[in-house]
Amino acid sequence: MTNAHIINYKILMSRLKLATVWLGGCSGCHMSFLDLDEWLIDLASLADVVFSPFADIKKYPEDVDVVLVEGAIANEEHLETIQTVRERSQILISFGDCAVTGNVTALRNPVGSAEPVLQRSYIQTADLYAQIPQEPGIVPPLIDQVTPVHAIVPVDIYLPGCPPSATRIRAALEPLLKGEKPHLEGRELIKFG
Repeated sequence: MTNAHIINYKILMSRLKLATVWLGGCSGCHMSFLDLDEWLIDLASLADVVFSPFADIKKYPEDVDVVLVEGAIANEEHLETIQTVRERSQILISFGDCAVTGNVTALRNPVGSAEPVLQRSYIQTADLYAQIPQEPGIVPPLIDQVTPVHAIVPVDIYLPGCPPSATRIRAALEPLLKGEKPHLEGRELIKFG
């Protein structure tokens, strides 16, 4: 729990507003979310998904109760997105190893700045038209070092795993639906990888 962001775990009087966000990652955490199978029907009866890569919603809404944030902060768009998400969400869950530690997304960090990665990707390995995209809106500019979510904004709950299992995701969400704080402990609920 963070001191910078006080969480109110009161019993919710209305339907929970749930969001999921995908930053620098592979979408494996979101695929694992879909592995909740029939529990997704129970979840849908108690919560409204107000933002997700699963839905065609363009703007992150105000007053989100719980958000699962997948992926690390790897570019300028991610920086802007995570700040908006934090401002507009009561409970932020760092969802998966990339969000918690940087994991695979941060494998580019040892080469230093973003420039060597861009040179290798767009110039050295190009077959035709070697150039780094410079037009705004094509590829968001990379930040020099990939960082986990908590390095940028306060995180309320950490849900490690690559990806976290459906059982682990449910263990984090089910108490929140009842207005309770999740207690994630034991190897099956908190191990990485």
